[in-house]
Parts: sequence; structure tokens; C-alpha cells
Amino acid sequence: MKTAGYWLEYCAGAMQRAGLFFGHGTDNAHDEAAWLVLNVIGAPLDGRYDDWDRVLDGAGVQRLQEILRRRIEDRIPLAYLTGEARFCGLDFTVTSDVLVPRSPLAELIPERFSPWLDIAPGDRVLDMCTGGGCIAIAIAHFLPKTRVDAVDISPAALEVAARNVARHRVQERVNLVESDLFSGLDQKRYQLIVSNPPYVARELYEQLPPEYLAEPGTGLVSGEDGLDIVLKILDASPGYLASGGILVVEVGESAPALAELLPRVPFLWLEFEHGGDGVFLLEYDQLNACQADVQTALEQRNHV
Repeated sequence: MKTAGYWLEYCAGAMQRAGLFFGHGTDNAHDEAAWLVLNVIGAPLDGRYDDWDRVLDGAGVQRLQEILRRRIEDRIPLAYLTGEARFCGLDFTVTSDVLVPRSPLAELIPERFSPWLDIAPGDRVLDMCTGGGCIAIAIAHFLPKTRVDAVDISPAALEVAARNVARHRVQERVNLVESDLFSGLDQKRYQLIVSNPPYVARELYEQLPPEYLAEPGTGLVSGEDGLDIVLKILDASPGYLASGGILVVEVGESAPALAELLPRVPFLWLEFEHGGDGVFLLEYDQLNACQADVQTALEQRNHV
């Protein structure tokens, strides 16, 4: 009879030998194997579990081996195979209709976006390109007096988000909106606009590991240089951001291209204790001051 500890090492070794890519919730084979074993035995993923001498039953072993086989043979992110992912210390339902949550924005949410923002009861927050709703729901969890609009263009993604909203019982404060960016929004003003939009350049996307190609491409690719949607967010946000508010956007590896395209925009590039980069912050006045540059960049792209 083999224990959970045995299967942890077994799975880690198999994953390592298979040369898998880790970047959808873990960054190494051992942690991903632990995630798999804990999911199979129904244990929490928060690091508290220590009963590694527990013996897995036959059904558990069969399920573990099947998930491991698909992870190795099909190169599918583990979150899709288990249907679960963890973000900002919270558990979420995920399907292949949404990206696997992994944004460094998770570090900002428990800190309430301090010191750049002082969220007050009743303040509105906008999560643009919400996907499965993880960022919006985490904000509602850690900032319990806020009201959050969570926007996405994909009906399938919003169905997953609705399941997560119900799972975390935040239906009264998280409003899901199907919209092409800002087009379907009322003229509200938000103290915080946060977004993890598509930002991958098309050529780079085609070179990504298979694990990334298993995700919905519309959630990753944003034109030839990755900046199409980011520029639209920069252009429209002044009409929705409240005075004194901030815009926080993740642009990942497209950060250098954005900085080069808009050299006069005073992007504040945030640093993260647990890794990750390519996240900028702009204050209300800064965002308004750079509108001419953003609109010029958009016009030039439209005439190429």
C-alpha cells in the first residue's frame, strides 16, 4: 500500500522526466505533484496538510494516474485537469474557457492597493477582462465594502465567473458584465480600474509551450505586438476613473514595447516580492495628461 508521500515523489519524478512546463500555479515539479496529490485526496491547498503517510485507496490511485497521464501526454495545465486553481489564497473553479489565474496582482489585493489608494466603503472597482472572475472576487473578499464590476467579452468565461461568484457568495457586490471593453458600461466612475488583459504578441504566442496553447488564445493574444487592447484601455479609462483613483494594468513581457511606444507617459512599474513584473500604475491626473500621446499612438496603428 503506497502513501501520499510516495505518490508525491512518484508524480514529481515523472513530471520532471517528461520536461513539462510549470507556470500555471506552480514553478516546479515537486509543488505541482503536491497540488495533484492533495486534490486527489481532497486536502486543502493552503500548505497545512502534513499527513503524507496516508494511504491512497484504489480509486484515488486510479484518478491520480489518469490525471498524471493527461498532464504528461497532452501537456494540459493541471488546473484544467482538476478543475481547481488557487489565487490570492482563495480557491476557484477553472475550465479551459478561462486562463489559469497566476497574476502578480495577487500581491496588491490583500494590501488594498496601498499606499497608492485609500479605498473607502462603497467605492467602485472595475476589473476589466475578468475571465473567471478571480481578481474581482479577491478584491470583494479583501475589500469587503467595495462594489465590483467584472467585465469580459466572452460569455463562456462569464459563466465560469458566475460559478465563482456564487461559490464565494459575493453576488451582491460583484456584478458581471458582458462587454467589449468599456462599450457596455454605464457612465460610472471607479476609484480603481484593474486589468489583466490579453497582452501577448502574436509571434511570441506561437512560440509558447504547449501548456499555454491549451488556454483560450483570445485571453492571451493582443495584436502583432501585444498592445492593441492595452492601448484601448489607456484611451478609454479617463472617462471611467474617479478623481484620485488609479489604473493598474498587467502587460507582462510587452512592458518594454509599451514604454518605448509611449516614452512620455510616467508609468510606475511595480515590483513584487514573490515574482512577476510588467505591471504599471497610473494615477488619475497622470492618465488624463497622457491622453494625447495615447490617441496619437492609436491613430498611427489604425493607419498602418
